[in-house]
Amino acid sequence: MLVKDITDILEEFAPLQEQERWDNAGLCVGSPCDEVHAVLVGFDCTPQLVREAIARGADMIVTHHPLIFNGLKHIAPDDPVGAAVYLAIRHGIAVYAAHTNADKAPGGVNALMAARLGLVDPEPLDESRLGFIGLLPEPMTGEAFCRYVKECFSLQVLRCSAPVEEVSRVATSCGAGSGFAELAFGAGADAFVTGDVSYHHFFVPEGRMILDIGHFESEKDIVEKFVSLLQEKLPTFAVCTTTQENNNPIYYF
Repeated sequence: MLVKDITDILEEFAPLQEQERWDNAGLCVGSPCDEVHAVLVGFDCTPQLVREAIARGADMIVTHHPLIFNGLKHIAPDDPVGAAVYLAIRHGIAVYAAHTNADKAPGGVNALMAARLGLVDPEPLDESRLGFIGLLPEPMTGEAFCRYVKECFSLQVLRCSAPVEEVSRVATSCGAGSGFAELAFGAGADAFVTGDVSYHHFFVPEGRMILDIGHFESEKDIVEKFVSLLQEKLPTFAVCTTTQENNNPIYYF
């Protein structure tokens, strides 16, 4: 098996050319012609994840977030990104990411968010497919909706603007999606569910509310999606999920 055989499967699901211009999805470390005997799938390519790949004999890592996102001035083990790159190269491990192309793919991150909320007939907010909008199975109060969202995403806590009287139409955008708030409310959403919401984005139009469930929490389902895609296409090949059940860098107390 070659790296290209793995990336072809992932890119059939989430074509690389669909990524946003500012993104760096694709093969971050390694060659398409490298041999692969086992793949480890995770959310972020941390030094810990690379060490797990080494321990488990995986010579390819697939993640959602790209390992190399901004320019690197040096590669050294005293920096988390540098350490992961350094370890991957030393141990011959290819590293691949499907990011915004996976966010917008049919059945991708945004579609998985809408599915968790049970939205009826969800459709893209715009041509970017980086946000979806649909109806709840039944209307509920804003406070009940907050409880519902916490249950749907298994949250300890969420941040939100003042709960509204009734929520029926809901928009979602994974990751740092607060920039889609105006578009979501303009499309008639009573509530907008996303992550990484800054202070000023909580000032929303009357009768609307915004909920911040967290960046990791809004996107984590993509890991199992990648695993199921690869296992379906390669049923006898070694594809494993990281044992790090929660590698969210944010902790709640």
